[in-house]
Amino acid sequence: MRITTIGATATAVAVLASPITSTPTPTPASASAVLAASVVSKPAKAASVHGEARISYIESVHDDIRFTIHAEQTPFTRPMPPTAPEGLSTDARGTLKFSHSRGEVTGWAEATVDCLVTSGRTATLTAVVTKSNVEEPGARLGISVQQGGKGEPDRLGFSWGVVNVDPENIDENGQLVRPQAGSCMAPAPFTTVIKGGYKVIHAEITKSPTQPEPAPHHS
Repeated sequence: MRITTIGATATAVAVLASPITSTPTPTPASASAVLAASVVSKPAKAASVHGEARISYIESVHDDIRFTIHAEQTPFTRPMPPTAPEGLSTDARGTLKFSHSRGEVTGWAEATVDCLVTSGRTATLTAVVTKSNVEEPGARLGISVQQGGKGEPDRLGFSWGVVNVDPENIDENGQLVRPQAGSCMAPAPFTTVIKGGYKVIHAEITKSPTQPEPAPHHS
């Protein structure tokens, strides 16, 4: 890594004051309808990851490296015409912040989450940089998070440092150029959380809307 939260009450009172005999007993069919309606109206669970933590990175074991993540999946909210006009099932919103301090020098970035996918206690997300003193605005960063279980620590991975290297991509000074991460692309969580932690909520991805049939070709 470079250093680089009256009317309804009146209605309820009126109902409670009504004679008992005026209230029909729900039939099994109507009871089923009420249950079905409650199921339908219940909001679907959304995949998300939230938290803040300091990590231990083997290449910079004495540095203070921290990540704050607040991300929630919002399927089909980022249209990408013409191939995905509705967007993707992994579309997401939220924020990513990181800081890397070595002595009196601190590199930092703020980014907007654009993609999130989960599996069990693991989440992978990407975010596009909006402000930073070490990253170019518009760069996409890939982050992976694993919520620890059975006494194990949380873990985190990021798409720079020891990963995401293209040996053929060299700048004018002969230095390796880090490729941009694609949406939701990140390495395995290869670092360990030593302070703080993350909460991952898993949800299956939503099926894409049916794509329109191509218009018939007339000769």
